[in-house]
Amino acid sequence: MDKELRQRLDQRLEQLENRVALLERNLDLVAAGQRRTSLRSLWRRPPMWTFEQYPPRLLNFNAFKPAPAIPANAPRIAMVTPSYNHGQYLGATIDSIVSQAYPNLYYHVQDGASIDGTIDLLRSCGDGLSWKSEPDKGQSSAINLGFAGVDCEIMAYLNSDDILLPGTLAYVANYFVSHPDVDIVYGNRIFIDREGLEVGRAVLPRHDGKALQYADYIPQETMFWRKRVWDRIGPIDENFHFALDWDFILRAQAAGFKFVRLPRFLSCFRIHDAQKTAATYAVGAREMGILRQRVLGFEPTHMQIRRAIAPYLVQQVAYHYGYKLGLLRY
Repeated sequence: MDKELRQRLDQRLEQLENRVALLERNLDLVAAGQRRTSLRSLWRRPPMWTFEQYPPRLLNFNAFKPAPAIPANAPRIAMVTPSYNHGQYLGATIDSIVSQAYPNLYYHVQDGASIDGTIDLLRSCGDGLSWKSEPDKGQSSAINLGFAGVDCEIMAYLNSDDILLPGTLAYVANYFVSHPDVDIVYGNRIFIDREGLEVGRAVLPRHDGKALQYADYIPQETMFWRKRVWDRIGPIDENFHFALDWDFILRAQAAGFKFVRLPRFLSCFRIHDAQKTAATYAVGAREMGILRQRVLGFEPTHMQIRRAIAPYLVQQVAYHYGYKLGLLRY
C-alpha cells in the first residue's frame, strides 16, 4: 500500500470516528431530553453540560450586577482571540472586549489566514486592538503566537465565537488586586445560540480540585490567570487541539497554583453547528484520555469518572436550582 493511499485511509478513518462519536453524543442528548425531569437525566446530563435548557430569549445585559469601579492601579490585562473563518461571530467577540473600556488592556486577534471576510472586519476595527493574520498550526499555536512577548499581569483568551459580559474585566481586576494569593479565577457562564440569544445558564459550585482530575468543568471563556502561572508552567501545549485548556489547568493545579470560582456570570459560550467542541469530539475523547492517564496513572471508565465527580455534580444541581428559585443571586 503506497503512502498516499494510507494517508487517505487514515483520514477517512478519523472522519468515521468523529461521526460515530458525534452520533453517540447526539443519542445521549436525545435520551436526556426525553427524560428531562427525571433524576436519571440529571445524572446523565447535568445542567452545567446541558447547553439548550429553554427556548431562545433575549439576553438582558442590564439584569446583571453593575460593573465595579476600575481600581486606580488597574493591572495590565492581556487578552488573545484565536480566530479562523469565524467572521460572522468575531465582531461580537471583539466588541464585548473593547466596549469594556478597561484602561490597561492589551487585546490581540491572532487569525489563521481566514478567507471569509475576517480580514476586512479586522481592518475596520481601528486602534481598539492589534491583530495579525497568518497561517498557524491550530488554535493552540494561535494563542501562543498572540501572547508572545506580551508584558502584562493578567492573561486570558476568548475564542472567536464567545463574548465577555459587561463589567467582567473590571470585576476580575478588582478581585486579583484584593486577593494577591489567588492565581486563577473563573466564573459562571451563559449559553447563547448562533444569533446571540440566551438558551441556558451554568451556575457552578466552589472549586473542587479532585473532581477536576476526572473532568474539566471550568468554563474556559470565563478563566483568567496571573502571568506568573504562564511563566512557570509554560504556554499552551500545541500537541493538544481539543483539551488544550484542561491540559493547561491540570498543569497549573499540579504546580500548586490557587483556583477560585467567582460568584458572577463572566462570559457567554456560543452554541452553533460549526463549533469545534462538536466537530472534533473523537479527537477530544482521545486527548482527555491522555490527560487522565497522566494525572491519575490510569484511564478510568465512564462509571469511575461519574462516581468520582458525583459529589461535585450534586452540588452543581443544587446551585442550579438554588439560582432558578432565587435563593442564589449573581
